[in-house]
Amino acid sequence: MKRVAIVGCGGSGKSYVARELGRLLNLPVTHLDAVYFDDQWNPLPMERFEAVQRELVAGPRWVIDGNYNSTVQVRLEAADTVVFMDLPTHVCLWGILSRQLRHGRGQNDQNGVYNRITRHVLRYVLGYRRKMRPRVLAKIDQHASGARLIALTSRARKRGTSFARRHRMHCLPC
Repeated sequence: MKRVAIVGCGGSGKSYVARELGRLLNLPVTHLDAVYFDDQWNPLPMERFEAVQRELVAGPRWVIDGNYNSTVQVRLEAADTVVFMDLPTHVCLWGILSRQLRHGRGQNDQNGVYNRITRHVLRYVLGYRRKMRPRVLAKIDQHASGARLIALTSRARKRGTSFARRHRMHCLPC
């Protein structure tokens, strides 16, 4: 595991898993929200965003978290491991709400927390399993054929346990 792409629904825990894998494997971590948005929530133009990702994945070692389905193939093609956060909708909804309660609104580059709950975000999370999940899985199948696929399907009930105990990990055939 030297080049890890983490994808999944908002609120699924992508940033947490990225930080933990980065810490455990001593890999640099990039949160794509930090790349895509400036301090006033203005997005980077999509062409530049894709170019920045191409620069990031050219490195020999990295963890990158974020969905951004329009550019996900950039990360999938370069990854040796793909972590797919495949959690139920209610868990993801709780994830965005609890993150808001813990950190408030705003941005924190240090821990990859980007909080801005809008109607669009809620609709995205509510429709993710039905609309986006099949698209993401298809792109994983198409662009990450040589990568190890790990699906994280649940969270442990207690905080403070180790990463390995907090998540059930399932390796899926590529």
